[in-house]
Amino acid sequence: MISCFFVPPDSGYADYFDLRTLVSLFCMMIVVSAMRHIGLFRFLAQKIVRVFRTTRSAITALVFVTYAASMLIANDMALITFLPLGYFVLTATGKEKHMAFTFIMQTIAANLGGMLTPFGNPQNLYIYNYFNIPTGEFFGIMWPPTLISVALIAVCCLFVKSEPLDRSDKKNVTTDKKRTAVYLVMFVYAIIIVFRAVPYWTGLVMVPILLFLDRKALVDVDYGLLLTFCMFFVFSGNMARIPAVDSFFRNLLAQNTLLTGVLSCQIISNVPSAILLSGFTTDYAALLMAVNIGGCGTLISSMASLISYKHFAIYRPAEVKKYLLMAHGLNFGFLALLTGACLLLA
Repeated sequence: MISCFFVPPDSGYADYFDLRTLVSLFCMMIVVSAMRHIGLFRFLAQKIVRVFRTTRSAITALVFVTYAASMLIANDMALITFLPLGYFVLTATGKEKHMAFTFIMQTIAANLGGMLTPFGNPQNLYIYNYFNIPTGEFFGIMWPPTLISVALIAVCCLFVKSEPLDRSDKKNVTTDKKRTAVYLVMFVYAIIIVFRAVPYWTGLVMVPILLFLDRKALVDVDYGLLLTFCMFFVFSGNMARIPAVDSFFRNLLAQNTLLTGVLSCQIISNVPSAILLSGFTTDYAALLMAVNIGGCGTLISSMASLISYKHFAIYRPAEVKKYLLMAHGLNFGFLALLTGACLLLA
């Protein structure tokens, strides 16, 4: 709103909004929400976790299930789905002492796992569409930091003491097979939209289908995130039209796009950083890596970090200080190592 005083609303505002990104994100969120309502993700996670019999293997499974899920259903939804499962597994087996570590590693896994796919993190979807990055090139940019992050996460999980773990969840989780089939088809179609294989507006056909099958899926969409995208489209568009601001950011990004992006994430979070900085640089490869690894660091560097903190504060309020100290220690450790690696790659 403040930026609108400097650049009064005019016909140019219409060019600010990336409708493909907004519609793609909306479609992914409603389908994932519907699948979560029928218990599909907990069903899959239970099948995986039941295979493991030690504390270390179970926590590692929880972390990497979250990692893998974030590639497909986005980091925020992965955490909302699997943090409660982590809490259940640890409390049911008397291993609550590992909860802080597990939640933190699930958060790091969600932030870093989502960077491999265009739809894994909201900022990926935006940059992928904004710069019209070829799909093959996108994966080429992101697979090296992804492999490094997998190795770092695996090493951290090795520090968990391997103790016997009883089978924790004796109640079978079931899911509606017919709805599962319908939602999986819709999910695949949402992915096809992201890859620009069909017109993005065709994804809106999912709305009447879900109005019939699961109205709550439409209610549970994170409209706040969509509105935030719209507001930052306006803000970044206005900033680009102010000569002094345009010159400042272009000079800053010209020095080092990667470091500028990483530092920006620590202050205003990764999604806003992607939208704001995209208008001042053509080095989308460095910016893409920056806003993904930049999700590690401070508590506000990623919405996923705030989601985890909120869950942990509810489950273990007496251990909040311990959580914050451990979270910042691990996050900044990952951030330093990944930033160094990406600087070498860039």
